[in-house]
Amino acid sequence: MLFTTEWLSHFFTDFSGKGEPIAIEEVFTDSRTKVTNALFVPIVGENFDGHDYVKQAFENGAAAVLWSRQKSLPTFLQQDFPVFFVDNTVEALQQLAAHYRNEIAPTVIGITGSNGKTTTKDLVAAMLKTAYRTHYTDGNYNNHIGLPLTILSMPRDTDMLVLEMGMSDFGEIDLLSRIARPDHVIITNIGESHIEYLGSREGIAKAKLEITNGMKENGLIIVDGDEALLNQVHVQNCITCGFQPGNDITINNVDVMPRQTKFQLGDGVSYTIPLLGRHHALNATFAIAIGERLGIDIEKRRQALCSLELTGMRFEMIKGINDVSIINDAYNASPTSMKAAIEVVKQMDNFTERVLILGDILELGEYSPVMHQSIATVIEDPITAVFTYGNESKYISTAVKENNNAVYCMHFTEKEDLIHALQPYLQDSALLLFKASRGLQFESFINEITHS
Repeated sequence: MLFTTEWLSHFFTDFSGKGEPIAIEEVFTDSRTKVTNALFVPIVGENFDGHDYVKQAFENGAAAVLWSRQKSLPTFLQQDFPVFFVDNTVEALQQLAAHYRNEIAPTVIGITGSNGKTTTKDLVAAMLKTAYRTHYTDGNYNNHIGLPLTILSMPRDTDMLVLEMGMSDFGEIDLLSRIARPDHVIITNIGESHIEYLGSREGIAKAKLEITNGMKENGLIIVDGDEALLNQVHVQNCITCGFQPGNDITINNVDVMPRQTKFQLGDGVSYTIPLLGRHHALNATFAIAIGERLGIDIEKRRQALCSLELTGMRFEMIKGINDVSIINDAYNASPTSMKAAIEVVKQMDNFTERVLILGDILELGEYSPVMHQSIATVIEDPITAVFTYGNESKYISTAVKENNNAVYCMHFTEKEDLIHALQPYLQDSALLLFKASRGLQFESFINEITHS
């Protein structure tokens, strides 16, 4: 049980049909979901209105509902069915999450950044699960609806709550931070994601720093110490992590291997993670820092990182047709993360062919041409071939051709043509990297070459 309708009535005092208290087991917004004793929250969007689907929600197990005062109640609802009337269902969902978070009172870790926040969330959760009852963001439920739903799916005995916070504009993380009230926060980095809306990397940094607005007093801030734009948060209760000397935690001796990365911290302790790349060593260090702060010993920290379970499509190494090696990094992309992924491919030995399949990076606005062109600066030997797909990614292909004639390069606008071009590389001596923004749905390409 999360709470009861009696508990709800203390916060949403305009209600009908309350009757005997009902134990609410979960909160949901998708009327198609099969539930038991659940509170349905109808969301109103640009092209849909969840109030129109309350009958389906009722048939699928809804036991109570939040309801907009502006909407008429359907006649099929029985008089004793609990209905809580609110001005705005999304705002009510957020308020409910804040109340529930205060009721349970876990230690909250808030995580944001342009790149790596979901991986860092997975790393932090793996770390904390070794010693605490830990609940964390599922997938990337990190926006103004997903974050409240994550909080409202937290078991009552939760000790640690790890919340990923995403955004595309100013004010969004401020809202999430004030709902979540984090005890500690991690800012993974400042990249170029959403620069179309935020205007500059300085604007992005300002938006990410909103995560501290709801943070509790004396909370710990953990940041990428190599990022100059985060210098302003280097206060007493801040831990800086990075590769450069002078950080509170320095990363040394990074060794990227075919299926894992090993690295050593400044205290001499070595760690191994089932992730590929220097940038993941930094993400792991954020988790190590929070684990140390929360009293998790060295051996538990090392074991947690070794046994990591990741959210899908984030640098997954899989096998395809003819045993070709495929890196599925198709979940999302920014210029920073795309360059980092390419650097990892360059570091991986035992492959005679290293092929990049790159798609558009979205939400770059007027910066799109130059940001895509910048990807070409890291495309060099031992990269064998580059295939780009989409609209904006043509800037990558053009720049590669201008910079380096040794790398075979083609741009595609038709899926079938790209799949055909990949056929000669479907062999066990080849490594293929798939990387693009989520909107390109690159997993469809991967499915084509992993099923014979």
